[in-house]
Amino acid sequence: MEEHIGILVFGAVFVDIKGYPFSLYRADGRNAGKVVKVHGGVSRNIVEDIANVELRPTFISVVDEDGIGEEVVQKLTRHKVNTRFIKRISGGLGTWLAIFDTEGELMGSISQRPDLSSLEEVIREEGDYLFSRCDSVIIEIDMDSKLLKLIFNLAKKYHKKVYAAVSNMSIALERRDLLKTTACIVCNQQEAGMLFSEEFENMGLEEKLSSLSSLVVKAQFPQMIMTLGSEGAIYAEQNGNAGHCKAKKVHVIDTAGAGDAFFAGVAMGLTYGKNLMEACEIGTKLAASVVGTSENVNPRYLPEELGLESLTE
Repeated sequence: MEEHIGILVFGAVFVDIKGYPFSLYRADGRNAGKVVKVHGGVSRNIVEDIANVELRPTFISVVDEDGIGEEVVQKLTRHKVNTRFIKRISGGLGTWLAIFDTEGELMGSISQRPDLSSLEEVIREEGDYLFSRCDSVIIEIDMDSKLLKLIFNLAKKYHKKVYAAVSNMSIALERRDLLKTTACIVCNQQEAGMLFSEEFENMGLEEKLSSLSSLVVKAQFPQMIMTLGSEGAIYAEQNGNAGHCKAKKVHVIDTAGAGDAFFAGVAMGLTYGKNLMEACEIGTKLAASVVGTSENVNPRYLPEELGLESLTE
């Protein structure tokens, strides 16, 4: 039986250590609360989000050789992620330390990234096989530039669309040339402000939309989405099309992972035939399902529930 590749996702795996205070969080004092550890990382979250819609993606990543690394792989395998191309190396897991307030809003965080350079070997050995069979490609645009060039070259060779997530805009700013060849960029308002040197926070919604549309055309980015939290998201395309997707009202427990679920929904939608507005609506639904729980990923859906054709057998 031919191996299922689906959407090809490249990126790091983190262990998220998250703290929740029982009462008002004080940065200058001791705070009683609870601390939980969960599997995280932008790409790891995204690949599980996609798998939870029964679309069987393939994950290209690294994990530690220890029990935690094996735990990560086993969980993804149970969720029907193709984990055959995950490498096990010493120091393969990153760590994200985060503190939230009682409303579920992030107060501060520190991250330690793993070294993904060993993925070059996977790409050189298996790249033609993977890219010739995949439906589309997802990357973190702030990965090592050498890795990114290998990925983009193979995507061009096999005519596959690349969708770019942002986890560190300071690094992503150095990749503006590659952003022009991505099918769609997704980032939040603060990140978009850094990318364009624009103060979006001082604008009204219509002004933000007009400004983003103009900037996307000038920068020659094919498509871009800017998330706005409770205001939803706005999008713009190189052809001048632009619009606003409203957020869904939901009781917020934890915002961690909501942006990743939104991105996963957008990438799934665009990969399987939806326009940008429809893709944003799928992303908005998945993001809302994450902020209402303490989980980093969206719950299980059937593809048909999101208007997507099931590709599973």
